[in-house]
Amino acid sequence: MATRKGKAAKRSPSKAPGKDKRAVKSRTAGARKPAKAKPRKVPAIPKGYHTATPYLIVKGAAAAIAFYVKAFGAKEKVRMTMPDGSVMHAEIMIGDSYLMLSEENPAWGTRSPLALGGNATHVMLYVKDCDAFMARAASAGASVLMPAANMFWGDRYGKLADPFGHQWSIGTHIEDVSPREMRKRADEAGKQMANQAA
Repeated sequence: MATRKGKAAKRSPSKAPGKDKRAVKSRTAGARKPAKAKPRKVPAIPKGYHTATPYLIVKGAAAAIAFYVKAFGAKEKVRMTMPDGSVMHAEIMIGDSYLMLSEENPAWGTRSPLALGGNATHVMLYVKDCDAFMARAASAGASVLMPAANMFWGDRYGKLADPFGHQWSIGTHIEDVSPREMRKRADEAGKQMANQAA
């Protein structure tokens, strides 16, 4: 539109199209979004545990814990109880290894060796002194199923049964045996056992 002296009107810089929008964008572009808290990474296997951990079902779990402390030098780490005081879940440590146990509960489908009338498994413990360990356990009430003796696979080895029906193999490694020598000794031991059974 013409003005006086025929000059065209100039647009006010403050009214330049799109400038307000650009200014808003420039102010918000540098603003940082609040950082999200990263979830704390935890180990897949808890500290102190191994890939495999025995879990015993016991009739009289509280008494069993007391026995394992006395007989095996175990340390109680965790105990969770039911409203009636029975052990729902417990964890003890023997040497550097955890062992879990709970009171038998037929409603949950868990029965102890005493209820089943037998034992399909046993726990193997490696200790510094097999003979001393077995003697301590026997004095605490364990039954010696097999006295300690030197075995062809390189361990001094014996077997115990605790008062709750679980069996324990106790070993102290005394010799490294090569695979070839192991096969030879195993064959000889097998022949001896066959002759004794005949």
